[in-house]
Amino acid sequence: MASPTVQEPRRLPDSSGLHHLPVLGVTQPAKRSRRWLVVGLSVLGLLAFAAAFTQSWWKFTLYAPQYPHGLRLEIALSGLSGDVHEVDMLNHYIGMQHLTQAAPLERAYAGYGVAGVCLAVMIGVLVLGRKTGRLALLPALFFPLGFVADSFYWLYTFGHHLDRHAPLHVPTFTPQLFGNGQIGQFMTFAEPALGFWLALVGVAFVALAVELRQRGVCAHCVHAASCGNTCPVHFLGDERKLERSA
Repeated sequence: MASPTVQEPRRLPDSSGLHHLPVLGVTQPAKRSRRWLVVGLSVLGLLAFAAAFTQSWWKFTLYAPQYPHGLRLEIALSGLSGDVHEVDMLNHYIGMQHLTQAAPLERAYAGYGVAGVCLAVMIGVLVLGRKTGRLALLPALFFPLGFVADSFYWLYTFGHHLDRHAPLHVPTFTPQLFGNGQIGQFMTFAEPALGFWLALVGVAFVALAVELRQRGVCAHCVHAASCGNTCPVHFLGDERKLERSA
């Protein structure tokens, strides 16, 4: 007994007389690979954040005639290193507080803060829906930008709250955070260090992951039209099973 043949649907010409081939959507294996690629890029970003925590984020160098080779300070998320004692001795003469008194809470809870940023990014990537997916980038952006803003706050605070009973009186000031500056007879130079650049690399990875998520995954999901603030399949779930159970 001959098996029945399956006839393909005829492709009828449109009004112009041309025949159009059917448009194929994104295959399921390709969708899964894109989802895992998004997760992989996110993990690379979080690893960059973790590496940044172990490095110095900013470098300051002070030059004066009595210090021809300069005095150097390096700021990390968990503390200071370099010629801290020498700089503190000089700051005493103008009534500035000890450097170790800056950002006590930030230094004490820096590790928890980095962990919180990483957790928030990953939750955003896995949980947010199509409408809110780009919000997953916000914690990553806050990481380096928050450091810069907090550093500027402490530089301003230390330079504008000088002891009036100090041996030397200088006008209030804000130490330069970028590039060249001057404090009394000292010339200063400030620049980002490895930790800050690693944080920016992490932001770039997360931004790439979020954009791929929005354009390469969410836009082609079967739930794209109805997806709201949260992902109905928690991003790595099987969207076909949810569609069949609906």
